[in-house]
Amino acid sequence: MTTHSLVIPVYRNAENIPSLAAALDGLNAKLGGDLEVVFVVDGSPDRSGQLLVELASKTPYTCKVVFHSRNFGSFAAIRTGMEKASGKYIAAMAADLQEPPELVLEFFRILAADRADIAFGKREGRNDPALTRFLSNTFWSTYRAFVLPDMPKGGVDVFACNRRVLDAVLAIEEPNSSLVAQLFWVGFRREFVAYARKPRLHGKSAWNFSRRFRYMMDSVLSFSDLPIMLVLWLGAIGCAISLVMGVVTLIARITGYISQAGYATQIVLTLFLGSLILTVQGILGLYIWRTAENTKRRPLRIISHIVSGGRGS
Repeated sequence: MTTHSLVIPVYRNAENIPSLAAALDGLNAKLGGDLEVVFVVDGSPDRSGQLLVELASKTPYTCKVVFHSRNFGSFAAIRTGMEKASGKYIAAMAADLQEPPELVLEFFRILAADRADIAFGKREGRNDPALTRFLSNTFWSTYRAFVLPDMPKGGVDVFACNRRVLDAVLAIEEPNSSLVAQLFWVGFRREFVAYARKPRLHGKSAWNFSRRFRYMMDSVLSFSDLPIMLVLWLGAIGCAISLVMGVVTLIARITGYISQAGYATQIVLTLFLGSLILTVQGILGLYIWRTAENTKRRPLRIISHIVSGGRGS
């Protein structure tokens, strides 16, 4: 049985494959040749899959190339890799090498020393454009406030865990959820390792605004009751405001300050309460839709085929 497994989701990373191959060769050497790499090609439209199949035939480490039937997202790809990994310790990192491979070595040392059951990379610096840094910091600050207060300020992109954690996470079969939130939710002993994120040398990240927004919504609706609590307070405040305005209008009517029923007041109240009702229905609708998705029991991803190789085969 392999001791160290590394899961790498792949999407539009053809230009990174040569650099990635060299980094993995070095990582395998530092681990004494005891490395298994599970690449998961997540419906990538470029030549990433073809290049990895060619690489798998000559790698000095055990290698699997798993192909999704279409793009299911990077977290679904990591989960697939975790399912197919056979190591005692399992790490996950991106194919763009923005997280240093040396970080994975430190994770494995922590797990082997039994200091923790799961190790996270804690990003403390990043060589990205100012706008990218601002958007990322805003995203993760919002995530920490609404979903996981324990989340590091820079978020989590790389981690490693033992099989106890892996089994606990794989027992969760929820679509439209968050793998990172699940890793925190299952508990166990944690340790964080600080690192500085490197600049991306090739290609462009697929982690765009729409994916970030979807990820945020999945996390909030799966692991937080904040939207429901906001709706509750909005409803309470709306009722209080409506009651006060109703009392004021009634007193003004009795004392003669209003000779007719206030048209403006009626419009304001109608618009306010109508908007409040629509807000409540929208948020409840999101929860109902996700509940319906869970009852469908569709697979979280579909694997089209797997190519195995390595050890110079």
